[in-house]
Amino acid sequence: MLKRLLPRLSLSLALLAGTATADYAHHPKTPLLLKTLHDDYGFSAEDLDVVKAALDDAKKLPKLIEKEVNNKEAGGPKPEDQPNYLPDWNAYLPIHVNARNIANGVRYLRDNAEWFARAEAEFGVPPTVVAAIMGVETKYGTYSGKYRVLDALATQGFDHPRRAPFFFSELTEFFAFARDASRKPAELLGSYAGAMGYAQFMPSNYRWLALDYDNDGKRDLWSGPDAIGSIAHYLTRYDPKRVWHRGEPLVVPATATSNPAEGFPHNGKFADQTIASLRAAGVQPAIALPDEMPAGLVQLRRGQTTEYWIALPNFYVIQTYNPRVFYAMAVTQLASSLAEAQSESAAR
Repeated sequence: MLKRLLPRLSLSLALLAGTATADYAHHPKTPLLLKTLHDDYGFSAEDLDVVKAALDDAKKLPKLIEKEVNNKEAGGPKPEDQPNYLPDWNAYLPIHVNARNIANGVRYLRDNAEWFARAEAEFGVPPTVVAAIMGVETKYGTYSGKYRVLDALATQGFDHPRRAPFFFSELTEFFAFARDASRKPAELLGSYAGAMGYAQFMPSNYRWLALDYDNDGKRDLWSGPDAIGSIAHYLTRYDPKRVWHRGEPLVVPATATSNPAEGFPHNGKFADQTIASLRAAGVQPAIALPDEMPAGLVQLRRGQTTEYWIALPNFYVIQTYNPRVFYAMAVTQLASSLAEAQSESAAR
């Protein structure tokens, strides 16, 4: 028990420090960062001086590690004595699927109809899905993050207890992005994890998948058109095994005629079942679907009841954006609510 408590105690003590002294410019991993930027990204001596100055200025913010470890999409920390614990979907859903977010989304869809229509024609992703991602990520660009990306990625990349290698790689990509975009590293703001812009792309994805959709000569994810086109592009390119299927839904409501056998796969990241195997486990889709269609089971706790959904391939494409089931379901249900609100508005 004591061994399990020590990491949490250490993290809690670090949080009490607020903003801690970092000295990332002289961190043992900094020579590797500089060498990688020089060897793999072609950084000149002058470019590396900019990096060194930025690292010298970077602040250690332990609270960002706490936010990443206990993110809301995961439902917060799981009780250690309940390995099969499901967080309550009712506590997370209203954060994103609410009257205000729906109304603002309908307005944003109307104001940017040209860009959404173009993205759907080119990539096959419905406007409501792209808008829902923006609505969940940044409330349609109204809140794209308050932390310096430099501080977020330095803190996570040098000091995260589990995911430091991932964030260290993103810190490297961030410096490459800043150089290529002629941006000052200390001036860019983003999320606690270092995601940027209306679309909340991590630096590696920004460099790889962001588009200059309005042809102004810049790939600027702090602009609506570029964010809209880039999100649709992402969903068709990020993972060749999970590519958007034009015209297909994300989920289908389901009923469980009997509880799925204990240990039956659910809330995964891939459509690794079929409609036939789900039926055999006692899960029935609300509409007719081919037996051989790839699918997966989503199981959500709502108070004292359990809600079942059959997730189709496009649902798992959304999970390439964020692998948490809560996130993908929030995007799915916000997209559905936006489509319904649009239809009601058109009818009026």
